[in-house]
Amino acid sequence: MAPIINSYIPEFKVNAFHNGEFKTITDKDVKGKWGIFFFYPADFTFVCPTELEDMAENYAQFQELGIEVYSVSTDTHFVHKAWHDESPSIKKIQYPMLADPTGALSRALGVYIEEEGLAYRGTFLFNPEGQIKVCEIHDNGIGRNASELLRKAEAAKFVAENPYEVCPAKWKKGEKTLKPGIDLVGKI
Repeated sequence: MAPIINSYIPEFKVNAFHNGEFKTITDKDVKGKWGIFFFYPADFTFVCPTELEDMAENYAQFQELGIEVYSVSTDTHFVHKAWHDESPSIKKIQYPMLADPTGALSRALGVYIEEEGLAYRGTFLFNPEGQIKVCEIHDNGIGRNASELLRKAEAAKFVAENPYEVCPAKWKKGEKTLKPGIDLVGKI
């Protein structure tokens, strides 16, 4: 299996539900800015609405960082709209909900479950060039935390903007970073 970090987002074209409209989203639409693909198994399920609501509640903070969020499941854009119309949690979503009913995008990023036709909980943060900088895949019974993803996104952006510095464990925006060099060897 080839490493996914620093690999590029695959070419894709999918339908989406966003702000009350159906849209088509392609890889060309997402390049040129920071973004997150937030894969989940299916609409009208149990852990999924808790995660998508958590992302919705943190969406403004991602936007302030210049990061767009895209949720992705193997449902159709029609199902996304129906779920949005019915669920109080999903009504909070302002980010695009991508539809991957063929599983092509899920397969391309290694999160598709062939036997079930669903995706694992995969999270991919990509930079404006389309390179994947953070990848995390969970089993479907394990929910994610948008605050932790926000912390990782802040760290990825910091490192991109400050190539001679790195972010230590539990680093938060504004805290001290490290400047790798011979002076630090064995002193941490």
